[in-house]
Amino acid sequence: MKFGLFYEHQLPRPWDEGSEYRLIQEALDQIERADQLGIDYVWEVEHHFLEEYSHSSAPEVFLAAASQRTKRMRLGHGIIQTAPGYNHPVRTAERVAMLDLVSGGRADFGSGESSSEAELGGFGIDMAVKRDQWLEGLQVAIRAMTEDPFTGHEGRFVSVPPRNVVPKPMQKPHPPLWVACSRRDTILLAAEKGIGALSFAFIDPEEARQWVDDYTATMAEKCVPVGKAVNHNLACVTPMMCDRDEDKAIAMGLEGGNFFGYSLAHYYVFGDHVPGKTNVWDEFIERRNQMGYSPEAALAAEKEVLGAKVASGDTSGLRGAVGTPDQLREFLRRYEEAGVDQLIFVMQAGKNRHEDIMASLELFADEVLPEFAERDEAACAAKAERIAPIIEAAMARRVDDAPPMPDDYVMRAIPKAMVEAVDSDEGRQFLDQVAEKSALGDRDSINGLLG
Repeated sequence: MKFGLFYEHQLPRPWDEGSEYRLIQEALDQIERADQLGIDYVWEVEHHFLEEYSHSSAPEVFLAAASQRTKRMRLGHGIIQTAPGYNHPVRTAERVAMLDLVSGGRADFGSGESSSEAELGGFGIDMAVKRDQWLEGLQVAIRAMTEDPFTGHEGRFVSVPPRNVVPKPMQKPHPPLWVACSRRDTILLAAEKGIGALSFAFIDPEEARQWVDDYTATMAEKCVPVGKAVNHNLACVTPMMCDRDEDKAIAMGLEGGNFFGYSLAHYYVFGDHVPGKTNVWDEFIERRNQMGYSPEAALAAEKEVLGAKVASGDTSGLRGAVGTPDQLREFLRRYEEAGVDQLIFVMQAGKNRHEDIMASLELFADEVLPEFAERDEAACAAKAERIAPIIEAAMARRVDDAPPMPDDYVMRAIPKAMVEAVDSDEGRQFLDQVAEKSALGDRDSINGLLG
């Protein structure tokens, strides 16, 4: 089992002028050190307008910066919102390819829909068709980064003429595909499309085992890959803080983990929000007793309530990987035994301190990570052999339905199109002169011709 870090870039109020700068710089420091310590992945979200919960609207910029601070860690979009209303699919393809190139082939392409009114309403996306938009945007982006040239698309939500989209990604045929999943139905959808499942719901290891089994069975029976390669991997998230003293670990991660759950639910489940005015942190502090998020309630419940699962309809909470190295080791083994491929740590949450995150990473790498890393290579090899027939059968079901390149298609420069439209011999002669002078590098003559 591999391990990753998950970033929403949470920033509870109050803010000052340097708050966002410190947030981003500390995150980059954490990622650089995690790479050195042997953490395998970093995942960065794309969200818009979600004050305090997520200040991460341009993940491609952040991940590009992280690529220059790391050497081996994979850089995951977790996720890009691929509905054309958010991101034109050609721009998605270009950005993923460029990240793959600047990182030396370390990009992972996660996609998703979003279901918050802040984002859907902000970009004018109808809730009823958001999944259809996600899929069309994803399909076009995959084609754009793999076809040479891209032969065009006429769809329900976006139309693109034939173009050769450059650059192309370093990884062939494309970076690994993932999709955000918070419920069983999206896990099954991921399997049907041959995409890795990023489970962003807090689920315990026993729930994860059922999700892994359902994912594998569905892929074996129904998978028709949306991409040109299958990614058979399931990842789960969990809160993490580590210290040799259990009470200290809980104190380090309790409030932040609970704010993570509360702020998520504020935007996705129960909240009323006035942009620029609502103070989510103050509401959290005021309401956490009645919502079951108070520190006293967590500790009284035998230290088992942490990182609430309100967004999935469960208010019982989940402590997750918060505790001593021995406690983490036992907890993480249960995910490994369940067949989870990657566990992603939520550490930067609420007002969790940078110093505590760094110390937790160091202790985890020293005392917990080595045994999992030692087992991972053999486990990956065994799994690859086991699922090879499933992937082979899935790829055999895939049909490449990209349209052919239109006959005699040409992308004509605008001045030449104007000349051809009026059938002007004088205009053709002028353009020929520009071409000849350009070939000779005669800039003065070109400038003279162009006026």
